Amino acid sequence: MNILITGAWQQALEYTDRLKEKGHEVVFLQYEKDSLPCEYEWVEGIIGNGIFLSHSVEKFTNLRYVQLTSAGYDRVPMDYIKEKGITIHNARGVYSAPMAEYAAAGVLSLYKEQKSFLENQKKHIWDKKRNLKELCGQTVCIVGCGSVGCECAKRFQAFGCNITGVDLYETGYEAFSCMYTMDRLKEALEKADIVVLTLPLTNETRHMMNKSTFASMKAGSVIVNIARGALIKTEDLVEALEEKLFGAVLDVFEEEPLGDSPLWDMEHVIITPHNSFVGSGNNKRMSEVIINNLENV
Repeated sequence: MNILITGAWQQALEYTDRLKEKGHEVVFLQYEKDSLPCEYEWVEGIIGNGIFLSHSVEKFTNLRYVQLTSAGYDRVPMDYIKEKGITIHNARGVYSAPMAEYAAAGVLSLYKEQKSFLENQKKHIWDKKRNLKELCGQTVCIVGCGSVGCECAKRFQAFGCNITGVDLYETGYEAFSCMYTMDRLKEALEKADIVVLTLPLTNETRHMMNKSTFASMKAGSVIVNIARGALIKTEDLVEALEEKLFGAVLDVFEEEPLGDSPLWDMEHVIITPHNSFVGSGNNKRMSEVIINNLENV
């Protein structure tokens, strides 16, 4: 197969010879916005991330295989991919561990008032906090029970939490004590102390967290978003944080980078720059996924 590989696969050059030994022809494009090092019609397979944002998929007239280095499909014209019968794989499982660790660490940071302790450390202030919260015994509702959601469930369960899930499909993963379908989301939110969003962004899920759904959340609860920013209507989140929520752990936003927003200065809000997926094991896992998928072509 003639494969175009982009710099989105960080270890690509280390595997070029191995792919050629398997009978593939390979060309490399470091930056996906640049001109291709080959003709569009030459390409039968692509390993990349957002290449279709700069190069129309229709130009790849012989395309039959796509491997994404992202977990989400939102940068891909999926209707066209399905219509043409093009095989597509995502990076399922590659980023799940670091994202789950991030979710648990973020909630713990809020519960243990780490922001306040760090500020006191800078000022050399010795001040005990008598109102710290515990994870143990809390109900964690994970909305989106795929690979990332299951890894989150595993970690929160280890802290003694009760785990519930909301998804289109029921999972048999043992960490979930109860599963809800998406049409029962509000029912699940009413019982949760912590809500973790790990589901993809679609037309149906855009702004799913809005004034109405925030109204269903418990007073004093926490929301974590490690999926896509547009799952949450930002202005409604700000209002909910001011009126009833304990806090939020936010790695993704409707507009990135986050501009002038009241979220920056809220006491119980943790903001990170779309960074939750980063982990020291990512490159190894990504390369294993790519190679394994190609061996089954």
